[in-house]
Order: sequence, then C-alpha cells, then structure tokens
Amino acid sequence: MPIEGEYEPSPSEWVRDQVEEYERSGGTRANTLRDTGLPIIIFATRGNRSGKIRKTPVMRVEHEGEYALVASKGGAPKNPEWYYNLLAHPDDVELQDGPEPFAVVVRQVSGDERATWWKRSVDVFPPYGEYETKTTRPIPVFVARRKGS
Repeated sequence: MPIEGEYEPSPSEWVRDQVEEYERSGGTRANTLRDTGLPIIIFATRGNRSGKIRKTPVMRVEHEGEYALVASKGGAPKNPEWYYNLLAHPDDVELQDGPEPFAVVVRQVSGDERATWWKRSVDVFPPYGEYETKTTRPIPVFVARRKGS
C-alpha cells in the first residue's frame, strides 16, 4: 500500500530534480549519483513533524533483497532530517529501485550487523569511509526489507 499524503519536494534543487526525473523515467534516468555512475535508489518517508511525504535519493546498497539506508550526511556533525522520519515511522516507508516503488519496513542496525552493512556500504560507495572520519557521531545505518518478505 503506497504512502498517502501530501508530498513536499526537497528544498535542495538537485535532490528535487533527481527525484522528479527518476520517478518520471521509471528509474531509467537520474539513477546514479550525479556524474559518478554509481547507482542510487529513492525512498519515501513521512515527515516526523510535518506528516508530509519526503523523498530522498541514497546510494544503492542492496544485499539479498534488503537495502542499506546510510544516514551519513557527508560526515556532517548532525544526522540528516530523514533519519528522524525513519525513527518515527519505520513502517511507513517506500523504496524505489527501478520502475515501481514498493513498501518496506526499516530498522536501525547495530553491532556486528551494522559492521556487516557498513562494509557493504563502503564497498559500494568508498566516500562513506571518509565521512566516518569527518564526524564524531556514529553514522546510523538502517536496513529496509520489503513488507511481507
């Protein structure tokens, strides 16, 4: 079941444009991080304060049908806003990796499981390793699993 409610595009122009083009093309365009050629996915959350639908592109880190959502914010001192949306509404999330979005449930991982997903994430996108050295906060990692699987 899709997330219902008012969609509020990102205040960031490049994020807005990427999400719009990705969705319009069914994931055939705007499906990489700018000019890197590295694949991205789009996920939608419900705002923890506004209740509005928010959409975010993140690096595509997939393993056996599950996906990592890495809250790196480029190694900034604070978590990205979407981190709080996932904490508040972990069962109200959609993910798009290709033509159609699908409902997922997310959970934040820790310990050995986080270490495994962190390694997978850095293998896919090495700058995550650099981001980790730029911040004193532990970078949160969520795992998204298709609902019903």
